[in-house]
Amino acid sequence: MTPRYIDAHCHLQFDQYDTDRDALIEQMREQGVAGIVVGCDLESSRKAVALAQMHEHLYASVGLHPNHEADEWFEASAYRELAKHPKVVAIGECGLDFFRPTEVTDEVKRKQEAIFADQIALAAEQNKPLIIHVRASKGTKDAYHDVATILAEAKKVHPNLRGDIHFFAGGVAEAKAFLALDFTVSFTAVITFARDYDEVIRAVPLANVLAETDAPYVAPVSRRGTRNDPLAVIDVVAKLAEIRGEDPEAVREALLANTGRMFAL
Repeated sequence: MTPRYIDAHCHLQFDQYDTDRDALIEQMREQGVAGIVVGCDLESSRKAVALAQMHEHLYASVGLHPNHEADEWFEASAYRELAKHPKVVAIGECGLDFFRPTEVTDEVKRKQEAIFADQIALAAEQNKPLIIHVRASKGTKDAYHDVATILAEAKKVHPNLRGDIHFFAGGVAEAKAFLALDFTVSFTAVITFARDYDEVIRAVPLANVLAETDAPYVAPVSRRGTRNDPLAVIDVVAKLAEIRGEDPEAVREALLANTGRMFAL
């Protein structure tokens, strides 16, 4: 299959797809939609690799989400073994989340930062990009600033460090900080119903933008309130072109090339 679209971040291994996963993956193939299936812990990472192994148009990322810091410590040897699979194209999703924990204590931050550091090291060792999860505490951009600082320091030690800031919700200044570190920023179908992202979408060079769905979450406006799926990346690409005021086909081709380049697809 020669893809026309690549969903840079989805979770097809999640339980929400247990009843129709095969049919959906076939529908993706028919519509020219490839996808990177992203792990959030060891179990979901293993499932992501299994799916990617079975389907030509699926790839996998393996990692430990910051919100799982209380459930699982990062077992580097297990993730390293998974990362060696030829269909594993990234490490993550990993990063910092100061929004979801009931209480963001210094201890929670320390644990999240330690797990993040381990995955940065693995990504550098394996020469694979990172898929970064960043969620700031309400009304701030704090986690974005902390992640940028951590990556800037890591980049001094690991010049090959690169990756994508998934579900980007920062501002123009935050985007520029990541672009300077060889990271892209990706947008979801939330842009089809919320205007909070328009300024940064217009400000970021097209070469640094990716499209994703974060499926099963945030369905596009056309089916809001239902389970999302990777086919919605078609809506995301169209909306990015509309917001930027650019030719839809040129934007589609650029995003396809950007994703292929970042993840060496």
